[in-house]
Amino acid sequence: MHKETEDDYAYLSNLLQDFTIIPNIDKAWLFSSPGSQLQGMFVVSQPDLLTNKRRTSIMSCNILKQSDSSVKFLWAPFPIEMSGVSMIVPSPSGSKLLVIRNPENEAPCCFEIWSSSRMEKEFHIPQSLHGSVYNDGWFEGVSWNLDETCIAYVAEESSPAKPTFNDLGGYKKGGCADKDLGYWKGQGDWEEDWGETYAGRRRPALFVININSRDVQEVKGIDKSLSIGQVVWAPFTEGSEQYLVFVGWSSKPRKLGIKYCSNRPCALYTVRVRALHHESKPNEPVVQSTEEFHALNLTQTISSAFFPRFSPDGKFLVFLSARSAVDSGVHNATNSLHRIDWPTDGKLFQSSKIYDIIPVVMCAEDGCFPGLYCTTIHNNPWLSDNCTMIISSIWHSSEVLLSVNVLSGEILHISPADSNFSWNLLTLDRNNIVAISSSPVDVPQIKYGMAIEKATSNTTWSWSNISSPIFRCSDKVVSLLSSLQCSILSISVKDVHDGQTKGATKHFEAIFVTSKTKNKDVFDPLIVILHGGPHDVSLSHFSKYLAFQSSVGYSLLIVNYRGSLGFGEEALQSLPGKVGSQDVNDVLSAIDHVINLGLASPSKITVMGISHGGFLTTHLIGQAPDKFVAAAAINPVCNLALMIGTTDIPDWCYVEACGTIAKNCFTEPPSADDLTLFQSKSPISHVSKVKAPTLFLLGAQDIRVPIFDGLQYARALKEKGVEVKIIMFQNDVHALKRPQSDLECFLHIGVWFNKYCK
Repeated sequence: MHKETEDDYAYLSNLLQDFTIIPNIDKAWLFSSPGSQLQGMFVVSQPDLLTNKRRTSIMSCNILKQSDSSVKFLWAPFPIEMSGVSMIVPSPSGSKLLVIRNPENEAPCCFEIWSSSRMEKEFHIPQSLHGSVYNDGWFEGVSWNLDETCIAYVAEESSPAKPTFNDLGGYKKGGCADKDLGYWKGQGDWEEDWGETYAGRRRPALFVININSRDVQEVKGIDKSLSIGQVVWAPFTEGSEQYLVFVGWSSKPRKLGIKYCSNRPCALYTVRVRALHHESKPNEPVVQSTEEFHALNLTQTISSAFFPRFSPDGKFLVFLSARSAVDSGVHNATNSLHRIDWPTDGKLFQSSKIYDIIPVVMCAEDGCFPGLYCTTIHNNPWLSDNCTMIISSIWHSSEVLLSVNVLSGEILHISPADSNFSWNLLTLDRNNIVAISSSPVDVPQIKYGMAIEKATSNTTWSWSNISSPIFRCSDKVVSLLSSLQCSILSISVKDVHDGQTKGATKHFEAIFVTSKTKNKDVFDPLIVILHGGPHDVSLSHFSKYLAFQSSVGYSLLIVNYRGSLGFGEEALQSLPGKVGSQDVNDVLSAIDHVINLGLASPSKITVMGISHGGFLTTHLIGQAPDKFVAAAAINPVCNLALMIGTTDIPDWCYVEACGTIAKNCFTEPPSADDLTLFQSKSPISHVSKVKAPTLFLLGAQDIRVPIFDGLQYARALKEKGVEVKIIMFQNDVHALKRPQSDLECFLHIGVWFNKYCK
C-alpha cells in the first residue's frame, strides 16, 4: 500500500470513529408514577467494533411537567448495559418487565420477570420445546395479556428428529441421545426458510407461557403450513374467553425471501385460548387442542393484513395492508389502513366487515397526502380518545408524524412542516408524544409534543426540544456538521410520453447536501447515492455514514427516482418493466439538474449504491461512461439472468424486468427468451463501455443477490483493464450491517473516491 493511501486510511478512520460511536434510540416507554410524575426508559444501542456486535443499554429519566406546560427530562447519570438481552417488554400496567435472553448453541431460552425492585421469576425453556424467540421486527411478537398472567410470543419451533447411525453407518431405530457414544446424527430433511437473514431458522410458531403456573405450551389449532408473527392478545372481560390475534404467512406453494418484501400474502387469524380453572389461579388461559379452537381467518377478503392493533377500549382491531404490493407483485408499495369492529359478545365470524380507513392513494395533488407508507406501527399508538392513532409515515423524501382518526378517516400532518427534517415516533403519554427529529446535517434530537385543543379548529401540536446525553458527539463532529447544509430538490421528468399515468409524470426528488462555506468557484466532488429496492426511499434523516462522507469534502446527491416510496402508487408502479432505463434516466436528470443550478461540477462525479442502487451504479458507469470518475457498488445486481437461478426472490427479477404482468412467471424455469431479456436489462450488457474505476463490497452470506453476480461483473471489468477492487465480508449478508462491515465499507469508499477526486 502506498504511503499516501495509508495516510488516507489513518485520517479517515480516525474521523469515522467519531461518527460511528453516535448511538441510536431503538425503543422507548413512559411509565406513570405516584405524584403524577412520568418516568422514561430508552433502549439505546451503539456498535462495538471489537466484538462486531451492537451493545444495548437502558437510559432512564424522570419527566417533570412544569407550571408553564413545558417538560424537563432529568436523566440518570449513566446507562445500564443489557448484556445478553434479546428483548425487553413491559407489562400493560408497567409494573412488570419481561426480559428475554435467547439461547446460544443448545442452551435454553431464558425468560425473566422483573418487578420494580428485583427479579421475581425465571424460566428456562429447553430447545426440545422451542428455539430462539423471534426479535427481528417482522415475525417478532411478544404480548402480555391484560391481567398480566400470561405472555404470548413467537419462537422457532423445535428441531425435527434426525436419523441416527452407528459407527459403521448402520441405522438405529428410534434414534438416540446426542451424547450417546458410538452414534452420530444424520442430516435429516432439508426445510425451506424465508431467505435473506432467515437462513437456517425454523418456522416461527406461537407459544404461551403462564407465569403463575410456569406452564409453557405451543398454541394448538394452527395449521403447520403457517408461519406466525406479530401476536397480540385481544381485549377480554373477566370470565370471558380469551383470544390471540396474529399474522400468518403461508408456506404454500413455497417460501420466498420475506426480508424487505411486504408483498408476501398474509392474513390476520384469531385463536381462542380457553379459560379453565386449575390449581394455579382461576381464569388463567390454558391452550386446549380441540376441533373448535382451530384458528379463524379474519381477513379472507383482503390479500394482506399485518401489524394488528386493538384500540384501548377494545372496540376496534386496526391493521395495515400491503395489498397493492401483493396484487401487483412489487416488493413494496403504497399501504392501506383498515378496521374491524371487535364484537363485544366474543362471537367472531370470518365474514367480519373490513372498513377502509386510509385507501391506497394513486396520485395526490401537489402538497396533499401522498399515501400511507409505514415500516411499522407502534405497539400503543393511541391518543386518549380511543380512536386516534399516531403513525410515522413516509411523505416524499421525509418521514412525518400523522394523526389518523380510525372512525372518520381524517388524516392530519402533525410534525412541523420543515421538509428537510424527518420525524419518527418513539412513544406516547396519553395525548403527548415523544419523537425523534433529525436531518442529514443535524444529529437526532428528542422532541416532546403536546396537543393543544382549540374550540374553533383542529388540534394543534406544540413541540419542545428535550436535552439529552444520548446523542452528544465530539466537538469535531459538531463543527463539521455546522458547516453543512441540505435541501430537497424537486426534479422534473424528462421522458414524458403518451400513455403514462399522471403520477408517472410528476416531479421526483433528490436530497442535496453540501458545504455552506465552500468557495463557489471551486466545487466539492459530488457523490451520487442511490437506494435499493427499487421500491424503497432515502429519507432526510441523519445517517452517520453519509454525514461522514459529506464532512470530508464531498457534496451528496441522494436521488429518489420514480418508483421510490412516498410519492403515490402511480409513480411507484411506473418503474416495473423499465428498470435500467427509466430509473437510469431519472438519476442522470438529477445530476444535470444540480450542474445546471451551479451546485456541482461535471468533472468530479462519483456514484454509489446498494442492491438495486448497485444495479443503477453499474448501469450508469456503462450507459454514461464519461460522466463518472469512480464508482462503488455494494452487493449490486449486475446480471438478472445469473441472479434468477440463485436468489431468494426470483419473482423480483421478473416483475422489475418484465412488469407486473409477469409476477407469477418465476414458478417455471426461465425460458431462453426470458434469459435474453434479463441480460439485456442488466448492467452486464453495457460492461464493455465502462471506464470508471469501481469498488465492489460484497457480503459472502448474501442470499438476496449472491456474490457471483457482482464477481462476474468485476471480473469482466478486470479483463477489460478497468481498475477494480473487491472487499469481501465473509460473515455478512445483503445489507452489510455488522458494525465492522459498516465501518470498513464507508472507509474503503472514502479512500477509493479520494484516490480519483482529490
